[in-house]
Amino acid sequence: MTGMHMTYKKALVTGGAGFIGSHLADALVAQGVDVLVVDDLSTGSRANVPKGARFARQSILAPAFARTVSRFAPEVVFHLAAHASVPESVEDPAFDAQANVIGTIRVAQAALGAGARRLVFSSTGGALYGGEPPSAEDATTEPPSPYGIAKLAAEHYLRFFSAQRGLPCVSLRYANVYGPRQASGGEGAVVPAFLSRLTQGEPVSLHGSGAQTRDFVYVGDVVEANLRAAQASAVGAFNVGTGRETSVRDLLHAMERVTGKAADVRPAPVRAADILRSALRPDKAAAELGWRAHTSLEEGLRATADAYGA
Repeated sequence: MTGMHMTYKKALVTGGAGFIGSHLADALVAQGVDVLVVDDLSTGSRANVPKGARFARQSILAPAFARTVSRFAPEVVFHLAAHASVPESVEDPAFDAQANVIGTIRVAQAALGAGARRLVFSSTGGALYGGEPPSAEDATTEPPSPYGIAKLAAEHYLRFFSAQRGLPCVSLRYANVYGPRQASGGEGAVVPAFLSRLTQGEPVSLHGSGAQTRDFVYVGDVVEANLRAAQASAVGAFNVGTGRETSVRDLLHAMERVTGKAADVRPAPVRAADILRSALRPDKAAAELGWRAHTSLEEGLRATADAYGA
């Protein structure tokens, strides 16, 4: 979308100091959009916020958050702030729901109060669906973790805001996003975890057999999905993935090729609430948002490795 004329001049990015949010903030600033990043820096880094963006260190749950949004008066709100750990959501479902359900409601209320005309929500696809992949948006939703349950609940609240409160909302259901700036502790962060261990010559932990599959989508493609969702008139849920399954073991082999380093693989227990297979069918996003992922896995891994100096 480089060079495309934006139909809005002011955008709020919650979680804009984090992995995906900071890449989105970069792209918006590059397009000449006035950007406010709101992030409490619990997992994000101030260094990730682009120089051309405004910044407020604040939680979306803070009482003053609505005033911050109202003063800035964004036309579009990109909501990426989240608690993004499946294992931690299993340990403390209430904390996860506070951040991901109540937090999303607070963001929608603030957006509505500030006169925003569109909200784009970062949801999950990888932690949402049951059944055989690749999953379409109308597939059965059977989230096995509190994280997935909370994201799905947040989507339902946003449908209410779309249908009854006059705030058009889009929920982007991400596959496993990877790329530069991704921390190794976040959800789906197998790429930086493997990359760190490979480059430092440390043993690589493989949970279970390594036959678990995921749909790995590059962060640059995810940023484009957000930009297209903000420009479109469609509402509802859209998958943001490649539609292709890659096993964790095959991912490791691809990373060995990219880095030129052999992994010392150590078996590890299967994670709680882990799913065996996942891939997202992107046809609806292609039809209604004009979006498809363009970055191959090897291209994305090479760009990620280069950014880490690997």
